[in-house]
Amino acid sequence: MLLAGDIGGTKTNLAIFSSVDELRTPVHEGTFPSAQYPSLELLVRDFLAQGDYQIQSACFGVAGPVIAGKAKITNLPWVMEEAVLQQELGIPSICLLNDLVATASGVPLLQAADLHTLNAGSPVQHGTLAVIAPGTGLGEAFLTWNGTHYQTSPSEGGHVDFGPTSPLEIELLRYMLTHFDHVSYELVCSGMGLPNIYGYFRDVALIDEPEQLAQQIARLEDPTPLIVRCALDSKVPSARCVATLETFTSILGAETGNLMLKVMATGGVYIGGGIPPRILPFLDSERFTRAFRHKGRFSDMLAGIPVHVITNPRLALLGAAYHGFLMNTSVLSSQGKNQENVTKNSAQ
Repeated sequence: MLLAGDIGGTKTNLAIFSSVDELRTPVHEGTFPSAQYPSLELLVRDFLAQGDYQIQSACFGVAGPVIAGKAKITNLPWVMEEAVLQQELGIPSICLLNDLVATASGVPLLQAADLHTLNAGSPVQHGTLAVIAPGTGLGEAFLTWNGTHYQTSPSEGGHVDFGPTSPLEIELLRYMLTHFDHVSYELVCSGMGLPNIYGYFRDVALIDEPEQLAQQIARLEDPTPLIVRCALDSKVPSARCVATLETFTSILGAETGNLMLKVMATGGVYIGGGIPPRILPFLDSERFTRAFRHKGRFSDMLAGIPVHVITNPRLALLGAAYHGFLMNTSVLSSQGKNQENVTKNSAQ
């Protein structure tokens, strides 16, 4: 059995899977408040204590960079190391991977019910796949076909320089440069980016906002959910919040097209993260597709590329499990070939 985890600063989702063919039906699963535990080891022990499971391997997607088998959660004081986890939990094989790599690893498992299509396009069989995910930050990754299955590659593309594509976005960049030494796409195309765009329309473009709402947003440590909710209000939408979401949509469309071109994602582009499923009315507009396709001589190519929003919130967990099974299959296959060679040599 394999233990998979989606480890975040707010919550941790864990599940046990019996085989790669049963990823939609885990043997057991649970969700835990991450901040209430001093370490991942103690959290996992609580989960495993809920039953009698013989775990042979584990794979955890973590919200932070993974370097040489070590990781630190961005919003938690946890430091994790594969070798230490193996020893503390008594699990022979444990793999840590970045949470967006986990999400991307699950893309080949997606079904029609897991997707909201923005552009049907014509995917190239075994073509490269791209994943862009605006959540708290902006994650990017891509998958390439290795002859038998898709292999995921990480990226920190969300931290490249923000490139404005309109006079409004140029002024937004000028505004951002008064607050930050470096303006990346993450600072204008993520959960942390939405308040920055909102600030531009408050301080520079001077779009009116009801005073009570403006004060409420100003008091919040994380105003993103309220900005989104007010922009989507069908009765009395906030003009400032609507302008914020419209600009966010254009920027996301442009960077999604940029990512497609950078990795030649002829198999399609998948938009993950927590924000896109909540703002589908904006993404369904011509504003997104126009920004996605606005690439000069390559506009016709972009028009034929499939673009989907991932609506399955469990994809990072499924991706971690899938990655773990693939890793173990590769190890077992390698061990089998080595044993075969030893046998042949002994016979000779």
